[in-house]
Amino acid sequence: MGTIFPTHTLSPLFNIKASTSKFLVSPQPNSNSNFYSKPIISCLKKNQTLSLKPSWPACTSWFTHAQHGLAALAISLALNFSPLLHTGNALASEFDVLNEGPPKESYVVDDAGVLSRVTKSDLRRLLSDLETRKNFHINFITVRKLTSKADAFEYADQVLERWYPSVEEGNNKGIVVLVTSQKEGAVSGGPAFVQAVGENILDATVSENLPVLATDEKYNEAIYSTAKRLVAAIDGLPDPGGPSFKDNKRESNYKSREETEEKRGQFSLVVGGLLVIAFVVPMAQYFAYVSRK
Repeated sequence: MGTIFPTHTLSPLFNIKASTSKFLVSPQPNSNSNFYSKPIISCLKKNQTLSLKPSWPACTSWFTHAQHGLAALAISLALNFSPLLHTGNALASEFDVLNEGPPKESYVVDDAGVLSRVTKSDLRRLLSDLETRKNFHINFITVRKLTSKADAFEYADQVLERWYPSVEEGNNKGIVVLVTSQKEGAVSGGPAFVQAVGENILDATVSENLPVLATDEKYNEAIYSTAKRLVAAIDGLPDPGGPSFKDNKRESNYKSREETEEKRGQFSLVVGGLLVIAFVVPMAQYFAYVSRK
């Protein structure tokens, strides 16, 4: 009796997909070896030809990355070595002080960032009391470096003219400038302020308090001692004075001329003695050895 197979059991044997039939169908189905050899060879050839195609995008990608790297390097070098960028940053400090105008809630513009909170609080208390009693307003300014003006005096005059354009506005105003990099300061003010302080005190603060203490980087003491000296002059009190260059003079590590001459004489004597010993002693020993023979 014959066996009947369902149709769906035989269908997988002949149900070949369209993509595989492209390689499996052969014009010579008589031999099994021919039937399987051709599709393998065709698959290897196809894979070999496809493997060559991604090399071009790889080269293109490498070239693109190289271009981006060179562009980034050029931008970095331009930012690091461009003098215009550094000049703009240096000029921004002093010009910002001019454009922002006088401080409204304090008497200090610490653009150099060298003053402590205690010093700012003490200045505010001292100068607000002066303004309440005598109607004189003094502003203190610290900057790191000046590039637009030759010295601190010209910059102080420029600040006074910019902040208080008219004579009435700047009559009782005072401006004190301290340049930290140059270790110098200046005081400028209106006619009433200059008359109340006096030329002697103005010259003393500029030549003693500001430069001497700034040389030792005692910026807080330089500013506050100048403020106390100006307030005392306006109040008619005795001058508290300031540091002198003699007190600020540092001890030198170099010897004086007298000490050098003294040491030179001693050194010459020692060297001469050593030379005599080096030549005389061997000669004496030689003559003593020869005389024995």
